[in-house]
Amino acid sequence: MPVPIPPSARLTSIHRFPVKSCRGESLESAVVEPWGLAGDRRWMLVDDDGVVVTARTLNRLVLVHPELTATGLRLTAPGVPALDVPMPGPAEQVPVRVWRSELTAAATGPEVGAWFGEAVGAAVRLVHLDDPTRRPTNPDFSGPHDRVSFADGYPLLLATEESLAALDAVVRARSPEREPLPMARFRPNVVVSGAEPWAEDDWRRIRIGDAVFRAVKGCDRCVMTTIDPDTAVREKEPIASLARVRRWDGATWFGVNLVPDTPGATLRVGDPLEVLEAVPPGGGPVRPAR
Repeated sequence: MPVPIPPSARLTSIHRFPVKSCRGESLESAVVEPWGLAGDRRWMLVDDDGVVVTARTLNRLVLVHPELTATGLRLTAPGVPALDVPMPGPAEQVPVRVWRSELTAAATGPEVGAWFGEAVGAAVRLVHLDDPTRRPTNPDFSGPHDRVSFADGYPLLLATEESLAALDAVVRARSPEREPLPMARFRPNVVVSGAEPWAEDDWRRIRIGDAVFRAVKGCDRCVMTTIDPDTAVREKEPIASLARVRRWDGATWFGVNLVPDTPGATLRVGDPLEVLEAVPPGGGPVRPAR
């Protein structure tokens, strides 16, 4: 049965990231597809061996601003001219690897790689996932038919404003002069408000507007969160503070991964949040068994 939360609980923002590890965009509405929000992380960068390249190692990727267009993608970045990238034909497949996933993707031309070389100072290639049914999610935390785009592991990431505020209080208690911690550090797709801090650890099924999701796993955080999204400068926070208050099994945790159960539904900012199933609090995020 539904778990009581304040009736004012709402979806407060929606975020899409057209190219993995690059700057995202805020939306007023978005269609939920089986593998994530429409247009989210369908493009990514790979090295000469087809292995994913992210801002974990190439920090300046967070300064690249991709925008979806009717014919493909428009790229802008500091210090270089804008570039329009046409959608590559699906026949031009190359092998790629995203962490433990091996699949193929459509390749763009060398001029796109040259543009990224000028913008971020590294030799990379841009690829497009023309068929997202190629990539399954981790079966340990999802179903055999679940699929994901080029996101790290699952179709959507949810975070709550209350958990961000709780973490920010820890960060600023150590460094009072800091600016408030922005949600952009964590790159969620959906942000909600109206629950207690860290309540999302306990959710198992939720409804946002007309869309129903399974909350399948907590999100263990990496150095991506330590990169300032406006300057690409890397520092110790928020991982240092997460390690004080959100450390389990040698990892730090913020947010929860979602799998859609109602693909085709449209999310809109302001949609009500309802928790359909939850477990008793206190166990922390869903994480691999030790």
